[in-house]
Amino acid sequence: MGNSKPFNNGDPEEIIRRLKSDDKFAVDELFNCYYNRLYHFSKSILKIENGIDDILQDVFVKIWLNRQKINNPETFNAYIFTITKNEVLNLIRANLKNQSFRDEMYLRSVAEEYQTQNTLEFEEIKSAIDKIVETLPEKRQIVFKLSRTEGLPNKEIAHQLGISEKTVEDHITHSIKHIKLSLNDLGILSLLYFYLFL
Repeated sequence: MGNSKPFNNGDPEEIIRRLKSDDKFAVDELFNCYYNRLYHFSKSILKIENGIDDILQDVFVKIWLNRQKINNPETFNAYIFTITKNEVLNLIRANLKNQSFRDEMYLRSVAEEYQTQNTLEFEEIKSAIDKIVETLPEKRQIVFKLSRTEGLPNKEIAHQLGISEKTVEDHITHSIKHIKLSLNDLGILSLLYFYLFL
């Protein structure tokens, strides 16, 4: 993910020191260094460009707000990409009930797959994944659908079902693992249905 070196220019320890000294120009340097990589990284997950600039703005705001917690220059690269990934996933979850958003993500994901592997038609792909979901144990299936189809946060799912958030997370993790293995068996190389985003 991105360049293995934390920064293109300058000394990472110096950049972090400046951040922790409340130097806002250090954020500008980080923005100039990381913007293109984070933009393409976000688009690789989101598939569409709408909202990416807002996501990246939030990323750098979080970097600034949490600057005192940044201590290790060697792990900063992974840190900023992780924040970006989480922001992208939050945007997707927040828009899961928006049908036009869902359709656009779905269509773009399928279009990408067609460029590399045309194994199943659009509706066949969706049908295949829906059938896989139906094979999950009942409780796991309910949790997964509430999370990926209804877009509910883990805390709300836990409250509705009377289980812990950790149990919700376990159900989702096992569901995704099962679906990925099943997709591989079907010969689908990538995850085409956006509610499986990781």
